Amino acid sequence: MAVSPYFAPGVLTRSMGRGACWPGRGRGRGFRLGRNLDRLAQPGPDNSYETDGIAVESQPVLKCARKHKRKSVSNSQQVGLDAQAAEAKVEWEPERWSEQLNNIREMRKDRNAPVDHMGAEHCFDKTAAPEVMRYQVLLSLMLSSQTKDHVTFAAMKQLREHGLTVENILKMDDKTLGQLIHPVGFWRSKVRYIKQTTAILKERYGGDIPNTVSELLHLPGVGPKMAHLIMKLAWDHVSGICVDTHVHRIANRLQWLGKETKTPEKTRLALEEWMPRSTLPAFHTSVKKKKRENCRFPKSETSKGKENARNTLPAVGYG
Repeated sequence: MAVSPYFAPGVLTRSMGRGACWPGRGRGRGFRLGRNLDRLAQPGPDNSYETDGIAVESQPVLKCARKHKRKSVSNSQQVGLDAQAAEAKVEWEPERWSEQLNNIREMRKDRNAPVDHMGAEHCFDKTAAPEVMRYQVLLSLMLSSQTKDHVTFAAMKQLREHGLTVENILKMDDKTLGQLIHPVGFWRSKVRYIKQTTAILKERYGGDIPNTVSELLHLPGVGPKMAHLIMKLAWDHVSGICVDTHVHRIANRLQWLGKETKTPEKTRLALEEWMPRSTLPAFHTSVKKKKRENCRFPKSETSKGKENARNTLPAVGYG
């Protein structure tokens, strides 16, 4: 039986292989059949094949272009490239920020502002059990929002006299709780937040408070500034900068940001991009409390007013 010249090893089949391939039968079967036929058709000296006495001229073999393999980069080389990229990147930081921060510390050395005696760190019972102390830190900061320090301090004092624990707050009715915390700002909403948050703490955390910023932010009435301050006071961990409206205003007027920001949260992110971690505790005790003492920069929001503020602060301070 004569073998078809289409099965010659020099002809590409439909599957782009050198052997015969039956349509629809799979690649493996076609290659096996092609190899078997290769053994029957061997090339002669004149570059032709003899298959059962029939001479078949050899066809040129088409070669597929070889794909260039991508050079792999070792871990050590990648680390070197990352280090070079980091060195090439110039880190931005504001001019004279260290001098300005030292001047703020100098202004705060007397510690004579209300926040120094009635701030959140003075509102909880330091002799209570650790989980009770942390719960009181959380409530004092929830009450301090939009409220003066002496009002928050008085409200916390009344709550502690009635037993400020998770169990007692859950047993207390809303009317009594409202009377104890009045006249803090938005006290009706805070009654609801306190009750909801306390129930969550009892159910999910066994009466304690979360130890991460992300979990704290899921509690009703807790925002980013409050969450970072809770981490510092309750867990003794600096997780970020506490930025409220006053710190937001000070940072923009001193041009401590790469560009002007519109919200306190964006200000926090911009400050954390360049401010050294070792400076954060001093920032908490200096700038944050200085803004509570007074924040009397020039009222002009123009570039000239901001430049006056930057020049005035290092020289004689503000306030």
